[in-house]
Amino acid sequence: MEEMEEELKCPVCGSFYREPIILPCSHNLCQACARNILVQTPDSESPQSRRASGSAVSDYDYLDLDKMSLYSEADSGYGSYGGFASAPTTPCQKSPNGVRVFPPAAPPPPAALAPPPPPRNACLTCPQCHRSLVLDERGLRGFPRNRLLEGVIDRYQQGRAAALRCQLCEKAPKEAAVMCEQCDVFYCDPCRLRCHPPRGPLAKHRLVPPAQGRVSRRLSPRKISTCTDHELENHSMYCVQCKSPVCYQCLEEGKHSSHEVKALGAMWKLHKSQLSQALNGLSDRAKEAKEFLVQLRNMVQQIQENSVEFEACLVAQCDALIDALNRRKAQLLSRVNKEHEHKLKVVRDQISHCTVKLRQTTGLMEYCLEVIKENDPSGFLQISDALIRRVHMTEDQWGKGTLTPRMTTDFDLNLDNAPLLQSIHQLDFVQMKVPAPPILQLEECCTHNNSATLSWKQPPLSTVQVEGYILELDDGNGGQFREVYVGKETMCTVDGLHFNSTYSARVKAFNKSGVSPYSKTLVLQTSEGCNFDTQGSPYSQLGKYLNYN
Repeated sequence: MEEMEEELKCPVCGSFYREPIILPCSHNLCQACARNILVQTPDSESPQSRRASGSAVSDYDYLDLDKMSLYSEADSGYGSYGGFASAPTTPCQKSPNGVRVFPPAAPPPPAALAPPPPPRNACLTCPQCHRSLVLDERGLRGFPRNRLLEGVIDRYQQGRAAALRCQLCEKAPKEAAVMCEQCDVFYCDPCRLRCHPPRGPLAKHRLVPPAQGRVSRRLSPRKISTCTDHELENHSMYCVQCKSPVCYQCLEEGKHSSHEVKALGAMWKLHKSQLSQALNGLSDRAKEAKEFLVQLRNMVQQIQENSVEFEACLVAQCDALIDALNRRKAQLLSRVNKEHEHKLKVVRDQISHCTVKLRQTTGLMEYCLEVIKENDPSGFLQISDALIRRVHMTEDQWGKGTLTPRMTTDFDLNLDNAPLLQSIHQLDFVQMKVPAPPILQLEECCTHNNSATLSWKQPPLSTVQVEGYILELDDGNGGQFREVYVGKETMCTVDGLHFNSTYSARVKAFNKSGVSPYSKTLVLQTSEGCNFDTQGSPYSQLGKYLNYN
């Protein structure tokens, strides 16, 4: 449940959402935070006209315009309520989360000294995707309330620590002593005396024990979402074109009258099913990520053990040489330690990246599961499309390559102590390990009449140098293998085979240190006879491999 907490906090204030509203970009904001980041912009001027008129506006203001990502309806994909907005000229501040907050505009001069102010609209920029929107005359009331998210936050807060804490303590919150039913705030005794004295208007407030206040919070009913255009009407249908719930007045006289609509309950069940299916795929990715993290942690231990073993061998070899080797020994140990630290850094970085991504994935999964538990069709459909997209996007981010180790655990270095004493100063590491077994590429192996084409490659993470390969084929009757190719190429076509015969093939690699183990054996079937096309030339008949072990 702790991973889900990031989904329940406002990006502006960093606290749990209070009276959250849904922006057109599907992100949420506290209503108070949205009011704080509103920017007042004049209608009558545009950035181009202000440049042309030579007004006393610096280039820094136009940079602010770009940072706000203030787009037209064609640019951003989001509609504007009342036209375009120009760059703000009010200096901006930053909240603790790095979101730009514009202070209230300065009071206008007296009417006798200044002309009447031009009409102004309010512009709101989403702090998460940086999309901007010009509000209409309804202001923030034009955005729907996310009551479903409020319900999830209530359940989350009720399911946290049993001991209720004071909500006004600055450092370590103390255990709450009372709760004010009117303020809906938990107080410890010092904070109650300081912030809620029993006098004046506060004397009529009712203070109850924390447990009783918690029960009253739990039992307080949540309001049903209503239409933003017709506040007295509940949502009854779902507009497919606008992807939002609508009421019957919207269908009769509003902008949705010509749109395709469907039953609210049917679309609720459909979107719940889609979200559940998407969560199943994401859950499988999360399980793979947990197993992958275990594999990476085991690699760290294996790298540590291999490093200790390799260093011990290196020290033993260097100590057997004359004193002149000691100076060189320190340099070689330094190289081994650098390789050791490099491998550890790569694996630890991958562990850190995968852990953060898994935490975000787990938080999103828990949040979606809590959303599915809600029984508010209207509230669910307001956010289901965005949640489904987020789940699919998160699943795609766990694609191929993300769950693959970026580093091997082996140290592909060895010390050559064969050179004479006069060559000690040129002593260096050389690769003296045998190669890993090659991998036969099944998709490129085939038969054509009485010939067979085989292709292979080295393992992806192998760094040992390979000087050549040896391809072996049996006699087609289960007899002994014989060499049919020796060289550096990774593809070979063998001609002159028997028709209607089953051949077994295998390949191995070699270098100066020796020969690798054999690859897995591939069984191929040649054609029953020579086949020709209509022009008299043999046509390609690709035989499938029969077995691979």
